Order: sequence, then structure tokens, then C-alpha cells
Amino acid sequence: MEKEIQRTLIYDGKIMQVTREEVELENGEHAYREVVYHHGGVCILAVKDHQIILVKQFRYPNRIQTIEVPAGKLEKDEDPQDCAFRELEEETNNRARDMKFIMKVLPSPGYTSEWLYLYEAIDFEEVNDALAGDDDEFIDIIKLDIDEAYQKVLDGEIVDAKTVIAIMYAYQKDHQS
Repeated sequence: MEKEIQRTLIYDGKIMQVTREEVELENGEHAYREVVYHHGGVCILAVKDHQIILVKQFRYPNRIQTIEVPAGKLEKDEDPQDCAFRELEEETNNRARDMKFIMKVLPSPGYTSEWLYLYEAIDFEEVNDALAGDDDEFIDIIKLDIDEAYQKVLDGEIVDAKTVIAIMYAYQKDHQS
């Protein structure tokens, strides 16, 4: 375990805080940690007739277009399942009857507090009165066969970690039946 000695706030933004923290290590020595505090997010696996609904969008930090499962950030103290319903609808124009919790994962535990909650959309359908998406998001909706999505993971075409996990889960589930 490491014990926090001192915390300095470097940045306090809309979706995250960045700190520099002095910690005491197990051996009594001191070290510094730079930490990104984040409310977390959700991602949604939506599969119908062996087709996974994915979104393609530009991701500025890496300057690439990614293929991802629908996802979004949690508001402070928001219930992850409520967020999953909202994000599926905003990003794909699909409304689910229910959400099944699959797992929660740490996307990058070396520097961020973020948890991602993975849900599976149950009994979903496209709707005309879907919630509006974010003004700064430009998303293309795509559908891939589970086997094709799995191959794109193996070929390095799908590199987003939450999406890799979701596709591996879907592939395993599909091939157990």
C-alpha cells in the first residue's frame, strides 16, 4: 500500500482532475504519482442476429478514427445502468428494454481512477424519438458480424480496449452455443 502525504491540484476540468501526489511507499521512501481522477464511464455491447452495433469516430488524443462499442462518461454520482441506457440511445438511436451488467474494468490503472462498466443491451430496437447526442460528437454507426469484429481485433484494426473486451465476450458467448 502507498500512503498519500501531499496532493497538489494541477488541473480541474469538466471531465477530470489531474493531481501530483507525494506518497510514502511500503519501504518508507517517498515517490510522486500523477493521477487523473475521472467519474468513470459505461460501454454497451449491443448484439442482434450475430451483428454488433459499433460506432466509428475520430479520437483527438491519438489522431485516429476508432471503431468502438457505444460508450459514454458517467456524470458525478450517476448510476452506471442509467448511463448505459442513455448512451446507447444517444449514440445509436436504439432503445433497450433492459441492460445486463457484464463486468467493470480499469482501463489504465497506472495513472487514472476511472472504472468502465460494461453492459449488454437486452431486447433493443431502433427508435425515431431517440435522445439527442452530444454536439461535439460526430459518430458513424456500423454493424459487424461477430466473427468479422473478432477478426478485426486480431488484425489490429480494432484497438480500443473496452471494445476489444466487449467483442471477445460476444465472440465467446456466440461460440459457446
